[in-house]
Amino acid sequence: MKSFAAKVEEGVKGENGKPSVGPVYRNLLSEKGFPPIDSDITTAWDIFCKSVEKFPGNKMLGWRPIVDKKVGPYVWKTYKEAYEEVLQIGSALRALGAEPGCRVGIYGINCPQWIIAMEACAAHTLICVPLYDTLGSGAVDYIVDHAEIDFVFVQDTKIKGLLEPDSICSKRLKAIVCFTNVSKEDSIKASEIGVKTYSWLDFLHMGREKPEEISPPKPFNTCTIMYTSGTSGDPKGVVLTHEAVATFVVGVDLFMDQFEDKMTHEDVYLSFLPLAHILDRMNEEYFFRKGASVGYYHGDLNVLRDDIQELKPTYLAGVPRVFERIHEGIQKALQELNPRRRFIFNALYKHKLSWLNRGYSHSKASPMADLIAFRKIRDKLGGRIRLLISGGAPLSPEIEEFLRVTCCCFVLQGYGLTETLGGTALCVPDEMCMLGTVGIPAVYNEIRLEEVAEMGYDPLGENPAGEICIRGKCLFSGYYKNPELTDEVLKDGWFHTGDIGEIQPNGVLKIIDRKKNLIKLSQGEYVALENLENIYGQNSLVQEIWVYGDSFKSMLVAVIVPNPEVVNRWAKDLGLNKPFEELCSLTELQEHIILELKSTAEKNKLKRFEYIKAVTVEIKPFDLERDLVTATLKNKRNNLLKYYQVSNYLCLTLIFVDKIHRLVQSTNVPLYRYKSTRCTENWRPRKSESITMMCAS
Repeated sequence: MKSFAAKVEEGVKGENGKPSVGPVYRNLLSEKGFPPIDSDITTAWDIFCKSVEKFPGNKMLGWRPIVDKKVGPYVWKTYKEAYEEVLQIGSALRALGAEPGCRVGIYGINCPQWIIAMEACAAHTLICVPLYDTLGSGAVDYIVDHAEIDFVFVQDTKIKGLLEPDSICSKRLKAIVCFTNVSKEDSIKASEIGVKTYSWLDFLHMGREKPEEISPPKPFNTCTIMYTSGTSGDPKGVVLTHEAVATFVVGVDLFMDQFEDKMTHEDVYLSFLPLAHILDRMNEEYFFRKGASVGYYHGDLNVLRDDIQELKPTYLAGVPRVFERIHEGIQKALQELNPRRRFIFNALYKHKLSWLNRGYSHSKASPMADLIAFRKIRDKLGGRIRLLISGGAPLSPEIEEFLRVTCCCFVLQGYGLTETLGGTALCVPDEMCMLGTVGIPAVYNEIRLEEVAEMGYDPLGENPAGEICIRGKCLFSGYYKNPELTDEVLKDGWFHTGDIGEIQPNGVLKIIDRKKNLIKLSQGEYVALENLENIYGQNSLVQEIWVYGDSFKSMLVAVIVPNPEVVNRWAKDLGLNKPFEELCSLTELQEHIILELKSTAEKNKLKRFEYIKAVTVEIKPFDLERDLVTATLKNKRNNLLKYYQVSNYLCLTLIFVDKIHRLVQSTNVPLYRYKSTRCTENWRPRKSESITMMCAS
């Protein structure tokens, strides 16, 4: 069997209360030790500067101007033009009083100004702190205060929120620089509370008038603090050094260079994932290293297809939800074909797949099938696509296989966290044995598994599995102002991810579970299930609750044991005189429960993806007899899943809700209500169960 990773240390059996640890694996390029790093590239600033020297006239940053509400073609800044703006923005920051080590916020949609502000921070050893509001209500306020941010670059539509009288931002910030222009209303409001505001052009002018010598960073200097969500509580600030960023980019370069179809300065990347997240940030850093081009979507994901057709990218990265939509679109088009053409498509699909499984590259497996059937799919992706990468959550093997066959390009999955700069592992192109896995260790990291006895995972067992631990040069320095949490996850140089992995016999890593009850939905958003159960459990209608989510789906469902007293009061108000068991089977009660859960979610300012979209009503409380709870009455999640997954019940529920949600989104209808008392022709709910689904667009 071909091995894709190098085992450099053997595992060690646990003793004296210490857990067992599995063998240490590295990338094959690092088997004898990590490759030496180019002395010219030791910081994020070096990445940009060297490409400016080497590719001054290359297109770097592209965007689509909107004139008279019409989106125009892409226009570009070259590397040289971007560099000149970076110097001016950096000088203006210094003129405002920003000193090396100062934290500078960037808050807004992906655009050239975002990157220019980021590079200006690097030029003067300022620390870039991305701000974004999907972490929940108050997250921006918290980050501005926690990171002690005085200056912020911001999208025009976000300014109003920063100036709210009761916000921390309005009291903390000294200056706001808009990506475009500041409205007169916002300018007046800011001046009233002592915050200076600048348009982008005004700030550039200030930099030209007051030039400052750059103060480049050292490798050990902090490059960025990226805030990310935890299981509960406030966001945590992940500290990443310039050395870690530069090493990561060099490692990706070494990894990609070993393959025949290399990335070059002629490649084009479409950026639509948030730059405040690590995946897009590091993708762009890599493209800047190559002297390649990054084009930004124009701000509306619903018409991302237009940006793809206009830009014609060679590289796309997305979360599984993006690729699920691509798959759904292709499947819908197939259903509209006449039976003969559909038969031909399926035959060509099987033919090409068989050659891929024999080890042929995607370009050589079946040129005939590509020409007859799959070229049209590639054209829908712009016609030049060479690489698709999925990250942020698991991509189902079925969809990954379909895309590999039909998109006429490399399709890879990767794995990583903000703490590991996003790229802990990556699949090898054209290796079909890696379907459903996340590949092999990155060039400058090591991976091993650690025993999780309470979950039955043993890295030295017959099927080696355990918590994924990472060590190497591409790791965070710690959590900002949180040494306790840092010590909790960084032990003896190993970062404990909380993800449960399995090492395949060929050295490939597969994600199989979470150590903590934190999952990612298919759109890449984290959900802390236990925390949600605590929040929804505050509702007087809820006696017990178990929330379930699937990384292949985009929303949550729950099993609810309602409070009999509250249910009986509700029934009395409606004039219903029925036993509790019969009340629990009523559609009206399920609707009432969902509305109550929605009210609780709104009251606690939960994010939309944390709303419960479907419920099953259970009469009997979760009990020890059915092994659904521990002795301390905590939910046994795996056992609850097995118990309620009768006839694939939960799976079917999620699929059904997901499809309804997409239908609602596609039709732009404000609110639909869907009811179902069965999911398949052969399935019937228990007497105590019924389900109601409500989806809002």
